[in-house]
Amino acid sequence: AINISQPSFSGTDVFGYTSFLAYSTIPNITFYYEFRLKFQLANHHSALQDNLIFFTGQKGQGLNGDDFLELGLRNGRVVYSYNLGSGTATIISKPLDLTLHIHVVHLGRYLQKGWLKVDDQKNKTVTSPGRLVGLNVFSQFYLGGYREYTPELLPKGSGFKNGFQGCIFDVQVRTSMNQEFKSPGTPEGHPNSGRSVGQCKDSPCSLIKCRNGGKCIESGSTVYCHCLSGWKGAFCTETVSVCEPEHDPPPLCTHGSTCVSLPNGYACHCPLGTTGTYCEQG
Repeated sequence: AINISQPSFSGTDVFGYTSFLAYSTIPNITFYYEFRLKFQLANHHSALQDNLIFFTGQKGQGLNGDDFLELGLRNGRVVYSYNLGSGTATIISKPLDLTLHIHVVHLGRYLQKGWLKVDDQKNKTVTSPGRLVGLNVFSQFYLGGYREYTPELLPKGSGFKNGFQGCIFDVQVRTSMNQEFKSPGTPEGHPNSGRSVGQCKDSPCSLIKCRNGGKCIESGSTVYCHCLSGWKGAFCTETVSVCEPEHDPPPLCTHGSTCVSLPNGYACHCPLGTTGTYCEQG
């Protein structure tokens, strides 16, 4: 068990699933909200991809039916978008200073007007198109990725293809100027669900001892031991029998013959109708 106080996200895995945390719906977000958060990139390359930082919203019937709010990274810049149901408003920051270890984001919206401040950059503002002034979202608040198979299934107009790679922490929100900032979730700070989330700067590999030269491999919250030739098992503690297919070289018994281990090598017990060292002859 690992205590997760600063969640670490591993992006999109080979099957197209993203690591994410899902919090309960943020109440009273319709007319006013402010968010604060910090993030740390896994590497500079991850800042250049379409990475989703957070999202809440639902699908309508096209661009004008999709109420959503989202934050992400694209081409080394922070992208903040929202749609109140009558068109998408987007603010794009200047390129991130990748020499900074931790990036700080502060964003908000009152009615149609939104604003974004990233690190020491100047505050940027935008006004959403159309006449609608309320954000109607009922979905959970997703951090780092999305529940469904791929973020491409997000409402049209969002356009982020990958989950976040790195750490996102100190996420806080308020829905009134008179409120104090709070962590999302019910109870506060507690997610409802998640997938492949680790602790920032802490690898589960520190808790696992692979034996006999095996190497611990981390993939999100999943860890396993990659064993040297001749060893197998969860911790590389079992020897690979000369008769097992993963043995190097594998046994050469053919035609459904049975491999039997011997003190020096192995023998093939041939079924009726075959002969030879490896039962290769009829």
